[in-house]
Amino acid sequence: MNEHKTKDGRQRGRLLMLRHGQTAWSESGQYTGRTNIPLTAVGEEQARAAGERLRAFGVFRGESLSPERIFVSPLVRAQTTARLAGFTEFRSEPGLMEFDYGPAEGRTRFEVAEALGVESWNVWDTGPLALPASLRGERVEDVDGVGPMRVVSGVGESAEQAAERVTGVIQAALPALEAGEDVLCVAHAHILRILTTVWLGLPVDCARHFKLDTAHFCVLGWHHADRVVMEWNV
Repeated sequence: MNEHKTKDGRQRGRLLMLRHGQTAWSESGQYTGRTNIPLTAVGEEQARAAGERLRAFGVFRGESLSPERIFVSPLVRAQTTARLAGFTEFRSEPGLMEFDYGPAEGRTRFEVAEALGVESWNVWDTGPLALPASLRGERVEDVDGVGPMRVVSGVGESAEQAAERVTGVIQAALPALEAGEDVLCVAHAHILRILTTVWLGLPVDCARHFKLDTAHFCVLGWHHADRVVMEWNV
């Protein structure tokens, strides 16, 4: 039996995931959750190249994806990436908003660790909800190539809460996937890594083991009855 088919012989589709292109903060290492930062010029070129790679890779089986099967985060860096990759019409999907880093928003790992008085910090071991309220607040930060931007460091969310959001995205995609249609999600590194753990049925903190570069894509699918990673960081 074909590894992508159901028991009754139906061909399943594949769940494609594309991370947005480079931003000033993806280069500086600042956590970028809900701050609506745009792509850099490099990021725009990366997005165009990603669209070409997707087509050369043959993931669409020679057909066009309908807008109903293209789920895109509402944030501008994801929507610009989708358009420049060639997907000009799509469904804006709030469930694909990036992980809400809360007090860590706009800060590097080093800056958060320094504020906590520890040697190192990462979002998987000490999530946003465990960070002190003293790191919360609003500020205006000058972003290279962009200018002043409003940064809100709020309460944030847990990885489990983010997993609940993307569970809804997967449920919305499943009817098309089971009908043999591919679905594309254009979003952000952390939320797509969390989505992958939900797809595979892994603990959410296993997302730390899935590195996803700017403007790279992944393919999730099935091997017989098991959900699998078919391609990663292409």
